[in-house]
Amino acid sequence: MNSITVGRFAELCQGVLYNSDANKLVIGFALDDRDVAPGQVFIAISGARTDGHAFAENAMSAGAVAVLSEKALDCPHVLVPNVVEALANFGSALRDSFRGPVIGITGSNGKTTTKEMTVAALSPLGDVLKSPSNKNTEYSSPLVWFQANHQSAAVIEMAMRGFGQIRHLACIARPDVGVVTNIGTAHAEKVGNREGIMRAKAELIVELPASGCTILWSEDDFLAELRKCSAAPVRTFGFSQEAECRVLGYRALDWGKCAVRLSLDGKTAECELPVIGRHQALNAAAAVLAAHSVGVSVKDSVDNLYKSELPAMRLQVLELDGAIVLLDTYNASPDSTVAALRVLSEGPCKGRRIAVLGEMRELGDFTESGHRLVGKELVGSTIDKVFLTGGPTDFIASEATMAGYPSQNIVQDKELDIGHVEEFLSGLKEGDVVLVKGSRALGLERALPARAK
Repeated sequence: MNSITVGRFAELCQGVLYNSDANKLVIGFALDDRDVAPGQVFIAISGARTDGHAFAENAMSAGAVAVLSEKALDCPHVLVPNVVEALANFGSALRDSFRGPVIGITGSNGKTTTKEMTVAALSPLGDVLKSPSNKNTEYSSPLVWFQANHQSAAVIEMAMRGFGQIRHLACIARPDVGVVTNIGTAHAEKVGNREGIMRAKAELIVELPASGCTILWSEDDFLAELRKCSAAPVRTFGFSQEAECRVLGYRALDWGKCAVRLSLDGKTAECELPVIGRHQALNAAAAVLAAHSVGVSVKDSVDNLYKSELPAMRLQVLELDGAIVLLDTYNASPDSTVAALRVLSEGPCKGRRIAVLGEMRELGDFTESGHRLVGKELVGSTIDKVFLTGGPTDFIASEATMAGYPSQNIVQDKELDIGHVEEFLSGLKEGDVVLVKGSRALGLERALPARAK
């Protein structure tokens, strides 16, 4: 575990330390007072709903050595004008001493999975620094560099919650390679429309050095516009013949794994991934191309993809009384929901194929069209029954039935009620396969009994 003195932390943040011994050691950081462990600094965030400064005493009682604060406090604290800028200063200062290649990853869907696959593809180089879990915001991403300790490379995930955020993160991480997985509709309400999403994601590309590399999806609607943003050479991945790293084949092996065949640099290689879905083949291709861009051979990168440590609640396979549950509730957008429905339709199933779909949030003007896109996907699918919850899922139901999906196969609960979802899931039978998918805020995983494993 890395450590630093409180005094040095204050110096790197360009803040002033009060009420503390400057020689006390910092061994980590917490953004929530409930997560504080002894020896950590509590980051006091002034949010729209709560002010972290109000929880400073709780953090100190839990063993925090200091608070990073925008307000004067009675307890040990590092006072700064702006916490976001202070964390940027801290992360950037630590990044200065990192010598390995850095890969930045953003996109509407698949960021975290592609990050984990890229880490696995880079593993032949040695240990790889990575954004843990989904630590990809202006508060958590700079802290990743505190874990830098002689790793051979770094993979940094970058979230978008509005214009300027990815540029901010890219200026801290200063990546050599930038990957944009795709331009979809997730978080459209933050930037207005897909063109806005494209401009926000392109902030990563704009910050790349000319000596670096931009990696893009060859079938993306915005490929041409994204290319124009890059001063660095552009490489592409995808199913199309034009893709430099091309997916030649995909097949599901069971609910928890698939086989993918890739072509790159005149070489063809097949790998096994610990997850199912054709869209996962694209994530794997992006990862292999990123690793190849920093010197890892095709064979070495592909041979290590099976090591990918994929996150929970992203097509996580669980067993419940003889039924299979595909838990995909980390988040939901039209693109990721359609991809998940296709996974549900393609895998082996002895019973019924069932989808439990919650509303998709943060779509702005795409709310109706995005939900209708999901409804259209149900038509002609092998899905036997659908449970919908949340007001906007009206659009899923109307589009599906209008296009020919049997209305008797749809159960709708316009007001989210976890109890109703629990009741519906209690009717699962042995051999059934159920997809549970919805936006993170819905917490649909709460409807699963504890015995689901």
